[in-house]
Amino acid sequence: MSVRIYHNNRCSKSRATLALLEERGVVCDVVNYLDTPPSSAELMQLLDMLGMTPRELMRTGEAEYTELGLDDPSLDDTTLIAAMVSHPRLIERPIVVSNGRAAIGRPPEAVLSIL
Repeated sequence: MSVRIYHNNRCSKSRATLALLEERGVVCDVVNYLDTPPSSAELMQLLDMLGMTPRELMRTGEAEYTELGLDDPSLDDTTLIAAMVSHPRLIERPIVVSNGRAAIGRPPEAVLSIL
């Protein structure tokens, strides 16, 4: 089983999710997405697997969200995805991918359903 986690080591939920997976013996491909952000195509694929819209995946409390005017409801999905690619801190975390499915580790146990 191949498991990938889009991880931010500074995030307590991300660390807790990774620890939960490791405790269960799951070997993960860890992607430090702040250093290696997903491309637009990867992000669209993740959104499809998550069943979410770009706006639903955005961290609205980040400074970039306000600074870039991303609260504007007229912005289209392409614009929101481009903002997340350029400013990966805007992407909700952690995202775990396994078996063609994805889940957000909030709470960390939420990812167990896709394993």
